[in-house]
Amino acid sequence: MVDLHSHVLYGLDDGAPTVEVSLEMARLAASSGTTDLVCTPHANHQFSYDPEIIAQRIEDLERLTRPLRIYRGCDLHLSYNNIRDACENPARFSINRGSYVLVEFSDYLNISSAYPMLAELQRSGLLPIITHPERNPVISEQLDELSLWVDRGCFVQVTALSLLGGFGPRARLCSEALIAKGLVHFVSSDGHDVVHRPPRLDLARTWLQENFGEEYADLLTTLNPRNVIDDQPICVGRQKPPDPPRRWYQFWRADAR
Repeated sequence: MVDLHSHVLYGLDDGAPTVEVSLEMARLAASSGTTDLVCTPHANHQFSYDPEIIAQRIEDLERLTRPLRIYRGCDLHLSYNNIRDACENPARFSINRGSYVLVEFSDYLNISSAYPMLAELQRSGLLPIITHPERNPVISEQLDELSLWVDRGCFVQVTALSLLGGFGPRARLCSEALIAKGLVHFVSSDGHDVVHRPPRLDLARTWLQENFGEEYADLLTTLNPRNVIDDQPICVGRQKPPDPPRRWYQFWRADAR
């Protein structure tokens, strides 16, 4: 599996605080089936983003956690200064210096001002991946607006723990609604620690497989994210899941009628 969103690198944001925790998180990711991990430190008003420090810490971490492959990315907060910087220096913030970039929204987002900034990224050659909209109190209430962004070429990443109820019933139900609408392109861990927000995809992948089948689980946890790392195209627009497989009790109820 390929994890596009994690805060494994120590001392850079609200993720791993020490090198020991970084190692523990990376080894947990690998032991639970992740083969490729993108480290995406925050770039916002609270945390500065330094590609040189990030590159050095990735090199040190990868040397100690082989065969796990580790890449650089950024959890780019949607703000005027960040968008301007990203448009002028796309490879500074993009995943593995390619075309895709994670974009994080404020909980106090002015929804009407969001897409013009996303469009600026697109005009500069970047492909925005909207991170965890199911956890955003504004976007989660305006999925029709999010649908328009997807129809215009943006992508959506949902958090693995959201599917499992780890962020509460509201985030779980919103995640399911996003999947039903075909608005989810990636499931990532957004891992911050080893206990409360671990960098694991295996449980969410099992949930996807049980509810929508093997191919759809692979699409969201391996195939689409692999194309991001390799800077390859992904089908633009909605990616509807297959109909959920019928359980034994559904057959029983159908026969009973």
